[in-house]
Amino acid sequence: MPIKIPDTLPARTTLEAEGLVVMRETDAARQDIRPLQFGLLNLMPDKPRTEAQFARLLGATPLQVELSLIQLASHTPRNTSADHMSAFYRTWEEVRGRTFDGFIVTGAPVETLPFEQVGYWDELRRIFDWTRTHVHASFMVCWGAQAALRHFHGVPKHQLPQKRSGVYAHRIVEPASPILRGLSDEVDIPVSRHTEVRREDLPADGRLKVLLESDESGLCLLEDAQQRALHMFNHLEYEAGTLAEEYVRDAAKDPAAPLPAHYFPGDDPTRAPSNRWRSHAHLLFANWINEIYQTTPFDLEAIGR
Repeated sequence: MPIKIPDTLPARTTLEAEGLVVMRETDAARQDIRPLQFGLLNLMPDKPRTEAQFARLLGATPLQVELSLIQLASHTPRNTSADHMSAFYRTWEEVRGRTFDGFIVTGAPVETLPFEQVGYWDELRRIFDWTRTHVHASFMVCWGAQAALRHFHGVPKHQLPQKRSGVYAHRIVEPASPILRGLSDEVDIPVSRHTEVRREDLPADGRLKVLLESDESGLCLLEDAQQRALHMFNHLEYEAGTLAEEYVRDAAKDPAAPLPAHYFPGDDPTRAPSNRWRSHAHLLFANWINEIYQTTPFDLEAIGR
């Protein structure tokens, strides 16, 4: 996994402990190639954990990937130390002059709020517009995907009666899509959200193509060719225990919080769940990165022209 991240980033220790090869900055400098430039706009409260989750998947390729961590200027994180943020992150204002081969926007714990009531909504809308001219391909996740669909296409989100949490079976809708190459006909994917985007609200002109969908949990993955973007409403980046940790947190606030569906063995929260989606997560991200590699300009400055 030749992914280049800062030598002192905590995610490096996590990934190296898993046996993954993480390129050191000094080694990368000696290679006479252009690494793919990826940006991660991290809107999640636990920044280090999210960094590790996506760095793990961006390494699902033999290509060299250089990851830049980005934060909003209009929002100050409360769950990650200021030292960590100043050491490893740059604001979007600081990097907006750059171009990126790939750009990821994570989810955020604001999905029950109307978009316009989110404090950083205006800045995020400017970032979405910026991706059209400075990013070759984008990957929007969970609330980030809902926000992008609202911004670009006016697609609404709908509040669910209760949080939808669990590991749900999803079927491939577009088997010829290169993004889905090699995936099984049925894919188990973690779901964790309070809202949803519905198929009937998608534009009638077909510009948004459904790639993955579940009879139980609804839409999962959309392709927006016009914006060169994928919109993933669920969480292939999750580790095996992530839903369990969320359940413990939710149950502490509300003892009636439902168990994540199809997750704990025998629906027994004392038993450790297994990761049934890891291989599909790595494969889908490898497919996405390969498509970027095949189509991105060699000269980064040519992106968006």
